[in-house]
Amino acid sequence: MQIRINNSNYTCMHNKAKITLMALCYSPLVLAQTPKTEQTVAGQMDDNAFTFTEAQLGEDDDMSQNVTIVNSNNNIYASQVGYLFSPTRFRYRAFNQKYNEVFINGAPQNDMESGQFRFSTIGGLNRYTRNVDYALPFESNSFAVPAMAGSNNYDFRAGSMGAGNYLSLGGANRNYVLRGMYTYASGFNAKGWAFAGGITYRWANRGYVEGTFYNALSYFLGVQKKWNNGHSLSFTTWGNPTERSTQGAATDETYWLANDYYYNPYWGYQNGKKRNSRVVHDFSPSAILTWDWDISDKLKLTTSAFGKYGMYKSTKLNYSNAENPQPDYWKNLPSSYFNVWGDDVRNTDYALAEWQRSVNWWQASKQNRQINWDALYAANRANNSSTGSEINSRDALYYVQAKHNNALVFSLASTLKAQLSAKQTLVGGLILGQNRGHHYQTMEDLLGAATYHNINTYALGTYGINDDRVQYDLNNRNGVVGEGDKFGYDYQIEVRKGTLWANYTEDFGNVHYFLAGKLNYDDMRRKGYMRNGMFADNSYGHSGLAKFLTGGMKFGANIDLHHGQVLTLGIGYEHRAPDASTAFVSPEMNNDFVRNLQSERIFSSELGYQYQNSWLHANVNAYYSNTNHGTEWQNFYFDDVNSFTYVSMTGIKKSYYGVEAGLNVKVTSFLDFKALGTISDAKYTNNADVVYMSSTKATYTREMVYNKGMRESGTPLTATSLGLSFHQGGWFVDLNANWYDRIYLSYSPCLRYGSSMTTAGLVDNNGDYEVPDQAKGHGGWMIDGSIGKSIRLKHGQLNFNLMVTNILNNQHIVTGGYEQSRSSYTVNSEGQLNNTRVYNFQKNPKKYYAFGTNGMFQVSYRF
Repeated sequence: MQIRINNSNYTCMHNKAKITLMALCYSPLVLAQTPKTEQTVAGQMDDNAFTFTEAQLGEDDDMSQNVTIVNSNNNIYASQVGYLFSPTRFRYRAFNQKYNEVFINGAPQNDMESGQFRFSTIGGLNRYTRNVDYALPFESNSFAVPAMAGSNNYDFRAGSMGAGNYLSLGGANRNYVLRGMYTYASGFNAKGWAFAGGITYRWANRGYVEGTFYNALSYFLGVQKKWNNGHSLSFTTWGNPTERSTQGAATDETYWLANDYYYNPYWGYQNGKKRNSRVVHDFSPSAILTWDWDISDKLKLTTSAFGKYGMYKSTKLNYSNAENPQPDYWKNLPSSYFNVWGDDVRNTDYALAEWQRSVNWWQASKQNRQINWDALYAANRANNSSTGSEINSRDALYYVQAKHNNALVFSLASTLKAQLSAKQTLVGGLILGQNRGHHYQTMEDLLGAATYHNINTYALGTYGINDDRVQYDLNNRNGVVGEGDKFGYDYQIEVRKGTLWANYTEDFGNVHYFLAGKLNYDDMRRKGYMRNGMFADNSYGHSGLAKFLTGGMKFGANIDLHHGQVLTLGIGYEHRAPDASTAFVSPEMNNDFVRNLQSERIFSSELGYQYQNSWLHANVNAYYSNTNHGTEWQNFYFDDVNSFTYVSMTGIKKSYYGVEAGLNVKVTSFLDFKALGTISDAKYTNNADVVYMSSTKATYTREMVYNKGMRESGTPLTATSLGLSFHQGGWFVDLNANWYDRIYLSYSPCLRYGSSMTTAGLVDNNGDYEVPDQAKGHGGWMIDGSIGKSIRLKHGQLNFNLMVTNILNNQHIVTGGYEQSRSSYTVNSEGQLNNTRVYNFQKNPKKYYAFGTNGMFQVSYRF
């Protein structure tokens, strides 16, 4: 790979390649010709489909996990898109993953604070997540009112697992390089007992990205007892203890300097060994008890009690009263000396020489562009002998902190299904849940320093060392922090939820329709364990209780037009309570709720057409959805106020609309051709109200953020796929050519505040703001393929499968990233423009690029 500077712009030399189509097959799902339920189809899916998706998710703090898992036996597009487009972290209709609801045995699994479902909680359990019922946004089901991005219900009952043993070994060059799996299921014996269990181990000393590692052990254990009187009781427990390090996003300049699209600034050398500053420990042991009661042939009751204790810890290198230790800190980059983007009076011969000196330094050695752990230790040890008089004079200049997000979750879900007649079904349910999320920060490693105190060093430039406002905890003034001790913040978010729902379905002539509704109750509050000096009377103890009573309805219908033609339509409207994760202005500091906190209004609609005969299956869907009164929350360092800020945006309106289509043509008895794609948009349709709080002055500022026209980020808004599938004599061969485009990066609100644009001079002659365009990433073609062979033995079945992603090694596709929330200028104490920096933050967004050629070879044996 060559990356060069041309006319003072960073560009990439694209390798030209010819696309040669092969044949390949993912799974028997593509080949299904007879009507089957979604659960049956999913049960037949080869384990490799799940392996493919999981390996591409990343499970990374700084990389989007919002991959929506959808499926449908009747919709070619939905049945394929989740797996085909997963390398780019594609989201169904660009919806946030909180709009895709996940259940296990009818109990909700989405996080009660953020609304997100974390795939890592079931990571490695591929064999058990195949038993699932899917419902697209306007498909009826027996476990919930379908969400705006669809709903999934995994069946974790031991008796539902396919009987037998399964053993697989795999090697890969992805996030992990080795994977071993063993599962066993007994099926029901003569006494009505069924047992299931399994274990999976995934490991990498180095993942695809240098400086990363992966170490995960997954387990599953289930037992079920079925009685002849219609009762069944099952208990299942599972978990996925994981230790892994992560990859950081970087700018194109640093990728060019490192000559590597997977340059990772999060690691460096310590005593000659690699050490990553961002290490995640993640473990959520879970259990569910499910009682099924077949009251009669037409009446069934299912009740599940679910419990989980999630433990999540993520480390980060930090500093105090010292220079930023990150190797890609903007002051360390060549473009901070010389303006590479255009003519500039500061582009002198001396500046050019400094640019070249910095380039030479970056490219001279890998160690020069990574964290210098040995230097950090040396700086701390030197500071241990400081003779300063202030209490923090000998505190660690550099240290590794750990952010903890722990959650204790309980929920109870009960569903009653009544078959009213041969053509009428009524299903209703009650769900109750409680979540206690404990958020705190600990000292992971002092890096050789002797002391550290629990004081707000950001505020020391504004207030004296003896001022109460620099104390993180007035109940323990100047607390000494040792390794493992809490500091900075410590609070709990308590959430309670209740849902009453019903779903009625009927076949009326050539129309199958459903009508569903729900009523929700949500409340939330904060409990602080530290008395922050900035908010001495509003940070310790409980906040007020925010309560929301919401609900919604959905209608969907399939109209049989005969001769294989079906017309589908759907419409829905609901009020949704705000997520607790966005409900507080600055939860790390005080109890204040966001101003004008309201329930979100959601409208969704869809119109579709499907045609199916013996050799052709096609569908096209058009959809429109919008949300109103949304709330979003961010925190970052804001240059214009020289402070870390907590940002709340309210009154947000968004529109989602587009067309999606799928086509499956049976060319011969052994060869299929498929095509699918979507052209969509997902954008903000108004300028939102914003309130941000400075962490150094504890002041609130109200403004408007001019974010109208910004797009949802981290997912292609245009994506298409062309594929061939060959299946004969136990061979499965498949090739897919996928095109991705219109990939937006996460926008920075502070660059679009009215005050920021005024300071930067982004105002035209008419007084209108010249709002900066949202940063985008490159799209392009990606060719994925696999080949597999199934061999029936006297005792069991042997399977071989090789999957290769990005065969042509296209490393230019961006999978996500974000604009930097720093200003390309400095301001004086009055907030007026002081000077313009040489380094241009707006032209240097941070990005992630799709992995180059990567794959996995797996051997499995069923017996």
